[in-house]
Amino acid sequence: MKWTDDRSTNVEDRRGTGSGGGMLVGGGLGTLIIAAIVFFLGGDPSAILSSSTGIGNTQTEQRDLTKDELNEREFITMLTGANETTWSKIFTQYNMKFSPAKVVMFEDITQSGCGTAQSSMGPFYCPADQTIYMDLAFFNELQQRFGAKVGQFSVAYVLAHEYGHHIQTLLGTTQKVDALRNSGRYSEAQLNRVSVATELQADFYAGVWAKQTNDRTKFLEPGDIDEAISAAEAVGDDNIQKRMQGYVNQESFTHGTSEQRKYWFTKGYETGDIRQGDTFDQLLK
Repeated sequence: MKWTDDRSTNVEDRRGTGSGGGMLVGGGLGTLIIAAIVFFLGGDPSAILSSSTGIGNTQTEQRDLTKDELNEREFITMLTGANETTWSKIFTQYNMKFSPAKVVMFEDITQSGCGTAQSSMGPFYCPADQTIYMDLAFFNELQQRFGAKVGQFSVAYVLAHEYGHHIQTLLGTTQKVDALRNSGRYSEAQLNRVSVATELQADFYAGVWAKQTNDRTKFLEPGDIDEAISAAEAVGDDNIQKRMQGYVNQESFTHGTSEQRKYWFTKGYETGDIRQGDTFDQLLK
């Protein structure tokens, strides 16, 4: 992918600060829960984060960032700016008010508005502070453990997916889903389908972003979309379950199959139209 001229002032880099801090999750069930969501993208982890059992604070030594890390920060700053510019343009088209998300880069552990964030959780969006948290070490696992083709555009896809959750918050979808979850009227299986619809819509929005940004900047190069699809397929529920436990349990799906994730990202990219992303209509019938 080609770098665009977009830059954001909403990126905070906490790497190398020596101020990781926070409470670590203890062993037992808490660790198993974290392991189960390690490589699922997106969603609201506040329920798990806020209930973490502390076993002590961590403090790493402060250090200077390497040249590669500084380049990573510039890259994330560019991608964040590209999301802001493109989504601001889309919202303007529909006479809606856009406000940007913040992006925090960290290593190992940090604090979020949803509680303690750890590298093992993978990138996530926290609605409470409207912030995306990313430890780029996640992408090594994505490639080595789950078979994704990892390059610059796979990072762009993941950030765009998380930004998709921010768009859901701005549009009120997140609030409606939370109200549904807290109503007590739905079974676990039904709530899982709601979670799948939420995640697939974020994939759709990532595709819309890729299409609209390419129309604006011509930043895509051959292989970029295939790279994004590879990452989307790698974090499908069926792929993760096969690799982690050797079998698939469809009733426990919370993020969608590899094929579903590919379909909705591709549909977003092909249409470039946010009105075409009603994932809830098909899954909740």
